[in-house]
Amino acid sequence: MSVAKMDNNPPLVIREGTPADGEVITQLIAELADSIGETASPTAEYVYTFLSFPGSHIFLAEEDGQVFGMLSFSIRPNLYHAESCCLVDELVVAEKARGKGVGKALVQRLVLHAKEAGCAEASLSVMPGNTRAREFYRSLGFTDEAILMEIHFEPND
Repeated sequence: MSVAKMDNNPPLVIREGTPADGEVITQLIAELADSIGETASPTAEYVYTFLSFPGSHIFLAEEDGQVFGMLSFSIRPNLYHAESCCLVDELVVAEKARGKGVGKALVQRLVLHAKEAGCAEASLSVMPGNTRAREFYRSLGFTDEAILMEIHFEPND
């Protein structure tokens, strides 16, 4: 667990998420999806499934017991590096807490965790038109190195 200050408020605590946090995690994912005009349907039960998978983690940022942000990631073996690598899935900061250092505190905690875990690198993806996010990650030391390509499947494909 790490602690940071958010303005003159009580300390912002970064801690590991647990299945008991399933409801707030699903709310933050829904807020993320809504902000980009999409829908997401994780359930508290799926949060449990995610956290049960080896190497999967969620960091939560909270102040006075109220969660303001989350970062989900996985640490997995990588053949190219012959070491573990860290892959960020989602970073979400509640709209009311944006611009107050919550995202920065979460990413800094992730970088520290990945280094402590012996990872060769940490990587993430950003939508091409999301210049604000790209600038944010660059300010924290991330660089443009690859193009993410995806193929999406419909149920029963």
